[in-house]
Amino acid sequence: VQLQASGGGLAQAGDSLRLSCAASGRTFSAYPMGWFRQAPGKEREFVAAMTGSGGSTYYADSVTGRFTISRDNAKNTVYLQMNSLKPEDTAVYYCTASRRSGLDARDPGTYNYWGQGTQVTVSS
Repeated sequence: VQLQASGGGLAQAGDSLRLSCAASGRTFSAYPMGWFRQAPGKEREFVAAMTGSGGSTYYADSVTGRFTISRDNAKNTVYLQMNSLKPEDTAVYYCTASRRSGLDARDPGTYNYWGQGTQVTVSS
């Protein structure tokens, strides 16, 4: 199984970026997928997640109202639309997928597969 993240880069405060994560080797349409991030010197933190059906979404308080998670199950891909970026959003963003449902979407232990990470850098 591979999760290939893309779409990171350099942005200025207030800009938008869209991250994509394509999964291969297994279908995740019935299971949660999400995004975490890790800033330098900090622990990995939850950003957003979506259930397999897409019926439920979860966001960290710090990104609520600015970030939107979505998924295209036909493409086995999850997206993260990031608007109104702030310097504190600077981090390596990791996509993740689970082979189980019904667990805490905010808990990294829920997830079995992780992408390689994509760097997002926001300047003020």
